Amino acid sequence: MTDNELILDEKIPDSLVSTVSSIAARPVSADFSIFVEELKSRFGSSLDAILLYGSCLRTQEIGDGVVDFYVVVDDYSNAYQEHYLCYFNEWLPPNVFYLEVSAQERVLRSKYAVISMAEFEKGNQYWFHSYLWARFAQPVRLLYARDEVLRQRIYNSLAHAVVAFLTPAIKALGPCVVTAEEIWVKGLMFTYAAELRPERETRARQLAELNLDDYKYLTDHALPELAGVLRKLPQENQIQGEYYYQCLADESERKKSLRCWWLRRWQGRVLSVLRLVKATFTFRDCIDYAAWKIERHTGVSIEITPRLRRHPVLFGCKVFWRLFRRGVLR
Repeated sequence: MTDNELILDEKIPDSLVSTVSSIAARPVSADFSIFVEELKSRFGSSLDAILLYGSCLRTQEIGDGVVDFYVVVDDYSNAYQEHYLCYFNEWLPPNVFYLEVSAQERVLRSKYAVISMAEFEKGNQYWFHSYLWARFAQPVRLLYARDEVLRQRIYNSLAHAVVAFLTPAIKALGPCVVTAEEIWVKGLMFTYAAELRPERETRARQLAELNLDDYKYLTDHALPELAGVLRKLPQENQIQGEYYYQCLADESERKKSLRCWWLRRWQGRVLSVLRLVKATFTFRDCIDYAAWKIERHTGVSIEITPRLRRHPVLFGCKVFWRLFRRGVLR
């Protein structure tokens, strides 16, 4: 039995879906539309939805950053002409690609992940690893949906991701009294560790503070799905207007959840290496991007040697191992 068992085959609360949909439907900068049009052109009739997430969403500025998108397609065979890309996407979703567009004498950069609608729904509800539901439990924007039926499927899947994120995060806390912010900060830290991501607790706390009102609403509206795991304390337990929750997991459940997170960390290390290998076939300049990403979040500069550029898989694994040994990646 896994931490996500509570959400299997259950109808998600309408209030949670409504909260998620209101967040996902918020307006964004018009600058993002140029990417949306390019992605619609690339994927044509196979395109089901486009979602925006990540740092550029939070700042609402493209600037010198790299915009993050998820492209949801109906079927990989319809999305690609190249058969090997279909196999890659089925074997280890998602495939990740790099995209540049020009606008008003500026070069705008993005990366986009491609996943099928069926895998998107399954990943946000059933996957043991947090790779998908950790991203989509956080606020995102739905920039395009082919029709209203698909739009609702996306919203339902985002709501499932919230429950999939909160359940193991809360269980890992054990019996205690916490705020919504503390739940989300701890959950973000667990998911970072499961992906070898370099972010520290200060980063998780910054993200929680940026979207704190959203996280509070999401936690409240997810409570029907968290029965037996989390209980909101009565209003008289407020301190300076802050609501508190009681984590109902006992010590044995806490230890079991921590073991699951330990397994996710090791699973994530294997998946990170495999995705790095796959990215050498799909992501142009993946080594440069990885080095930029690590330096941006940790301040550690990666020297891109000719050997690393010629053999990114072999020497890239050595670089990751060194960073892991130094504690840069955990």
